[in-house]
Amino acid sequence: MTPFEKIINFSKDHRISTHIIFWVFIFIMFFSKNTSSDPEELKVDIAYTLYYELFSIIGAYFMSYRILPRLMAPQKHNRVWAEFILGSYVISVTARISMVYGLEGFTRKRPFNQEPIAEILTDLPTLFGAYFLHILSLSIFFIFIKLIKDQYVIQKRSLLLEKQKAETELKILKAQLNPHFLFNTLNNIYSLSIVNSPITSKSIAVLSEILDCILYRCSSTYVPISQEISLLENYITLEKLRYDEHLNVVFNHSIDHNKSIAPLILLSLVENAFKHGAGEDTGSSPNIQIDLKLQNDHFEFKIVNSINKIDSESGNGKIGLNNIIQQLDKIYPEHYTFDVAKTEKDFTAYLQINLATEYNLA
Repeated sequence: MTPFEKIINFSKDHRISTHIIFWVFIFIMFFSKNTSSDPEELKVDIAYTLYYELFSIIGAYFMSYRILPRLMAPQKHNRVWAEFILGSYVISVTARISMVYGLEGFTRKRPFNQEPIAEILTDLPTLFGAYFLHILSLSIFFIFIKLIKDQYVIQKRSLLLEKQKAETELKILKAQLNPHFLFNTLNNIYSLSIVNSPITSKSIAVLSEILDCILYRCSSTYVPISQEISLLENYITLEKLRYDEHLNVVFNHSIDHNKSIAPLILLSLVENAFKHGAGEDTGSSPNIQIDLKLQNDHFEFKIVNSINKIDSESGNGKIGLNNIIQQLDKIYPEHYTFDVAKTEKDFTAYLQINLATEYNLA
C-alpha cells in the first residue's frame, strides 16, 4: 500500500481527526510567516489568523459539500450558481461585520470609526476584494485536496466494479462449461449402464473425483497446474473406460515447478478433442495427442485429435472454443496465444501463456 493510499484510508477511518489535523496544519503554515517578537503583536496575529481561518473553513465546506457536488451532477445549474453567489455574499458580509464589530474592538485602540451595517452590505468591492478572495484563497487548498481524494475514491470504486463484473462474467463462462461437460459424461455412463458394463461403477467413481475438483477446488481464479493435470488424467481415464482399446490417447506433461493457472480451460480443450476426435468417429481408431509443458513460467499446451470426414466437412471442430477465448481474454489479456488449425484428418489447438505473474481481472 502506497503512502497516499494509507492517508486516504486514515482519512476514511478518522474523518474528524483528519479535518482537524489539516486545519491545524494550515494555521501553522500561515502563522509561521510571522516574525514578530512582541507578545501583543503575536496575540493580534493569532487572532487575525484564527479569524480568517474560521471563515475559510466555512467557505471551504460550503464550496466542497454544497456547491461542487451539485455542479458536477447532470442537472440545471442556474439555481446552484445563484446559491453560490448568495452564499458567498452572506459569508463575506458576516466576515466583515465580525471584523468591524467584533475583532477590531479587541485589536484596535479606541476611539475609531466603525462602518454602519448598511454601508457594509452595499460595499461590494470591499466584500469581494478584501474578504471573498481572501477566504477563497485559504479554502482553495482544502477544496483541491478533497477533489483529488474524491477522484481517487471514484476511480478505485470503478476499478473494483469492473473487477467484480469481470469475475461475474468469468463465473458465467465456467457455469456454461460445467453443465456441458457433465451432460456429455453422464450420457457416456448411461450408455455403459444400459449394457450392464462392469466398468460403470468405476466410471461413476472417477466422475465423482472430477466433480469434486470442478465444484470445490476450481472455484478460485487460479489453481495449481498439478491439480489440472490430475483432472485431465481422470477425464482421460473416464473416456478410456468408455472406448476401451478403440481409443488411442497419449498425454505427455512436464513442469519444472507447480505454477498456478486458470482452471478448467485445459479440460474444455480436452473435452472438445474427445467430442470431435472420439465421439464423432465412425469406425477408425481415434487418436488424441496431448502435450503439456511448463518451463521458466512459459506454459505450452498442444492437443491434436483425429477427425473423420463427416466432422471435417461440418466444421464443428470449433464448438466451445469461443468460450475458451473469452476466459483467456479476461484472465490473461494480451499475455496468451491461442491458435487452432484444421486439416482433413486432424484438428490442432495450441495454447501458450506467460505465467510470470498472476493478472488482475480488472
